[in-house]
Amino acid sequence: MTGNDKKTSPGGAPFRPLLPVRSLADIRKLEETPLEQALTVRSTYEIFRNAGAAFGNKTALTFLRTGNPADEPIRWSYADLLAGIHQTANMLHALGVGPEDAVAVLLPGCLEYHLALWGGEAAGIVQPLNPLLTDEKLVALMTAGRAKVLIAYGSDSESGMWSKAMRLRGQVPTLTTVLRVAPHDEAPGAAGALHETGSGSAGALPGVAEFDVLRSAQPSDRLVSGRDIAPTDIAAYFHTGGTTGAPKLARHSHGAQVFTAWASVQVAGMNEQGISINGYPLFHVAGVLPASLASLSAGMEVIIPTTSLLRNKEVLANYWKLVEKYRPTSLSAVPTVLAALANMPLNGADISSIGYCRTGAAVLSPELAARFERLFGLHVHESLGMTEMAGISTITPPGVDGPAGCVGFPLPYMQMRIVALDENGNASDSDLPPGEQGMVLFKSPNLFSGFVDPADNAKAFTVDGWLATGDLGWIDGEGRLNLSGRSKDLIIRSGHNIDPKVIEDALGAHPAVQLCAAVGAPDAYAGELPVVFATLVPGASATEDELLAFTAARVDEAPAKPKSVIVIENMPMTNVGKIYKPELRAMAASRVVTATVAQVCDELGVARDLRPRVQSEGESLVQVRIEAAAAGALADTLQERIRTALEPLPFKTRVLLE
Repeated sequence: MTGNDKKTSPGGAPFRPLLPVRSLADIRKLEETPLEQALTVRSTYEIFRNAGAAFGNKTALTFLRTGNPADEPIRWSYADLLAGIHQTANMLHALGVGPEDAVAVLLPGCLEYHLALWGGEAAGIVQPLNPLLTDEKLVALMTAGRAKVLIAYGSDSESGMWSKAMRLRGQVPTLTTVLRVAPHDEAPGAAGALHETGSGSAGALPGVAEFDVLRSAQPSDRLVSGRDIAPTDIAAYFHTGGTTGAPKLARHSHGAQVFTAWASVQVAGMNEQGISINGYPLFHVAGVLPASLASLSAGMEVIIPTTSLLRNKEVLANYWKLVEKYRPTSLSAVPTVLAALANMPLNGADISSIGYCRTGAAVLSPELAARFERLFGLHVHESLGMTEMAGISTITPPGVDGPAGCVGFPLPYMQMRIVALDENGNASDSDLPPGEQGMVLFKSPNLFSGFVDPADNAKAFTVDGWLATGDLGWIDGEGRLNLSGRSKDLIIRSGHNIDPKVIEDALGAHPAVQLCAAVGAPDAYAGELPVVFATLVPGASATEDELLAFTAARVDEAPAKPKSVIVIENMPMTNVGKIYKPELRAMAASRVVTATVAQVCDELGVARDLRPRVQSEGESLVQVRIEAAAAGALADTLQERIRTALEPLPFKTRVLLE
């Protein structure tokens, strides 16, 4: 490809840091220049035109075929990337995609994802999808976004994506075309013609085509549409949540995404000497915006560690050897991945190239931060990002070492408030002074453009237009934001608000504990009682009683001392690598119901092998199923006694006689 065509490049410069940011005063110095003068780039497409012109044949993307450091990667230059973006945008334009049409993306980690993202934004609105969502939720998201084209991985080796795409094909009314992205190791033509069988004869799949075949026929040096993209034009739909309940579609403008890239470059000091390994999934804002767009806007090399990213066990096992080979200057991963890396010995690997280690998505425990620094000599810098803020809100820059939980300075031109919670745990209009904990509110140039469904906006904003993040935090004497958790994760015991982080930090200090998370278990009298789930470091051992005593000794507040520690084999995770607390809350509720049912059965003398089955149905319902035949004459009595025993619990239960 030859994307470095001077005729179509506007001559704009890539983003470069204006000064080293080490304090809030440096942020204020950046703000002395009006934003409209400091940032003149209007769209993500313009970012790539500028980068293509500035960096040409410099490597932009490096794709690792495997986790073996000896294997040779696939590399794309900035010129290659720009050419591919032009071709992809032109292909989508030819398929009828306009500025208000969505292009859904169902891909693993791969080079083509960047063509789908940035070519999709140049032609219309890109809609990255979590491939682990159910078909029903994917159909709902694509229907809400009015997706016209679906770009999907042409193999089932990653989360069954191609079969899923074929099932989605007939269920989204607005969908006209499915584009198949061939796996990187597929020989040209090996997949054969796209056809369907099963009716006695094979026929071409209507509206299904090969991504690369259509793309290669398009011009690579310009946008055929001639589109002039405005900063207010919508660039992307990102879904929030979706693991339970209905996911919501957040709208990002080009201006918001551009600001995220520019501000990240300024505060984190990104430049063309940088190299990063981006292991975040590209359906998530962290992987797309601060980790990709910001890096590429500054001329960095971004490494994609196989299609499975950091879920690839070979990549994790060889991570430090991969660092030695590819010499990344920064390391970025969620805390759960950092915990896994802490179990991977260096074995002599030279990791001296890493000058900046960064995490986000969940609060970092002090023990993990200390362990990482002790093992690898790397201080972990924290940031705060969210979908509603186009991926980034605060950053702890290189050279600024904060304690665990400190997520750094607000971005330039951003406003931040800490307000008290009202009686329902929502944001009030009462501002709190530095040092006092409350809910974090933001206004910023990278604030999202609201949800696609206006009904979803009511809870996102305060009445005077501030984003209510749901995050709990406080501002320290240096003007940095410090987080403690989420308002919805507070454990409320007899009206006493318990911060789960207090419990998690206490248990996390035990040398046998790998990960831990505290949640509220339903209680008839207190409303909730704190319990904590834990996984152990491989090869370590500890009893639940030992861990409970260890934790209780380190938690000062009597109401916050956990009632139990439950050791589990695997911590439930989201696809992004966050601990998934709704499942833990469901497990805690199920345990309470099981204990209550057991007590009733003991009182009635029901044999253990004839006892009811307890099943959790998400975090909002636990069902008790009684087999009438097994319970015999006791069936009706058992059902009534269990219902009576469960009624005081602040939790929805259902007792069924089958």
